[in-house]
Amino acid sequence: MYVLSCCTTCDLTAERLNARNIPFVAFHYELGGVTHTEDFGASMPLKQFYDEMAAGADTKTSQVNIGEFADFFRPFLEEGKDILHIAFSGGLSGTANSARNAAEMLKEEYPDCKIVIVDSLAASSGYGLVVDKAADLRDSGMGLEELAAWIEEHKLNCQHWFFSTTLKYFIRGGRISKTAGLVGEALGICPLMRVDPEGKLVVMEKVRTKRKVRAACAQKMFDLCENGADYADKCFISHSDCLEDAQAVAALIEEHCPNLKGKVEMFDIGTVIGSHTGPGTVALFFWGEKR
Repeated sequence: MYVLSCCTTCDLTAERLNARNIPFVAFHYELGGVTHTEDFGASMPLKQFYDEMAAGADTKTSQVNIGEFADFFRPFLEEGKDILHIAFSGGLSGTANSARNAAEMLKEEYPDCKIVIVDSLAASSGYGLVVDKAADLRDSGMGLEELAAWIEEHKLNCQHWFFSTTLKYFIRGGRISKTAGLVGEALGICPLMRVDPEGKLVVMEKVRTKRKVRAACAQKMFDLCENGADYADKCFISHSDCLEDAQAVAALIEEHCPNLKGKVEMFDIGTVIGSHTGPGTVALFFWGEKR
């Protein structure tokens, strides 16, 4: 059996990944000038992380580099195992290229093993949704190359819709000007965003009030998901310290889509993606039309 792996930016949980036999490689982040390894909140509770951000602590992130990927892959190769690594979106990070470069470097050392890197073009628990589906297909008996091809063919069917209930962190990160941000805050603007076909985050609509943006986000699923109200696959939601808003979106979806594969599953936005979104972001992921 080959190894199916991913990065911590899939925003699932360590317990879920371990239970599904999906090893993961860690990103890093800085909070207030101190470097940490992303570990799904094990060493720093996510509530503490977002509280410190809200209090003004600066954050930075760093991707997994070539050497770290080589160190991550090598133990599996030593056991003679092939590897299929699903990488965090190349539209948001150079990590996929780092993984490819590490794989190329290791081919000379382990010529009898395959290392296949697939750019998920996905982020947060949307990336997690792709990884989770890949694990289902692996467990059903799909081989490495067939699974890699399936992901390449279907990854853009993983729809990503986000909204933020504050513009504070868009201003801090320079994504919008301070003047525009302050006007938007005064008007109660909550940007509705998506991940585009290149794996990049783009603002699609500017919606006034939390209640309306929650409804608008859920409506995107109703408009775009497979089979409409008869949608029968998984739906993931992740959030950054705003559980109530996430639960409100989940309730709308469960009411409209009674045939979901289980309830809407809720996850925390981790420290790396959360370093950019800040607290107050809800993200919705489902299978639907191609982006």
